[in-house]
Amino acid sequence: MNTEKNAHQERIIASYVLCIAGFLGAGGLHRLYNGKIATGLLWFFTFGFFYVGQVVDVLLIPGMVDEYEHKLRLKAGMSPSGSPMNQQVVNTQVYQPNSNDNNQLMLKLLEAAANRDGFLTVTQGVMATGASFTEVETVLKDMLKSGYVKMDNDPVTGAVTYHFHEL
Repeated sequence: MNTEKNAHQERIIASYVLCIAGFLGAGGLHRLYNGKIATGLLWFFTFGFFYVGQVVDVLLIPGMVDEYEHKLRLKAGMSPSGSPMNQQVVNTQVYQPNSNDNNQLMLKLLEAAANRDGFLTVTQGVMATGASFTEVETVLKDMLKSGYVKMDNDPVTGAVTYHFHEL
């Protein structure tokens, strides 16, 4: 939870720094950083919507960051509060892997995370194991529920990362 709070604060600070860059002629970078592509480009090509948008955005940045993080949580299958959502549904059927396959996949994911300093994305897990995105994500979410991993967002790319804190 503390890392979530730190990541949130870091995103707000980065957004304000990018907003300040807008007053120097690169408007809209803070909007692009927070996933608002259309208005970010509009701000960029109109000097922060003639600087009026830049000034208004100084007040709107915390809400922009909250909205973007909310979208990232939903995309990662997390509820707005950050807890895992219900079961993964694939083709209207609940995906339930065989427990032996599940254990082997878990070991492969642990090995892949160990090779990446304890951090792993779903895509990296798929590449390392050859399993499907659904299988990898299901196992990682199970590990998240049991407390073996924590979920974070990469501060640069925004990608959902799983942190194996014991590695």
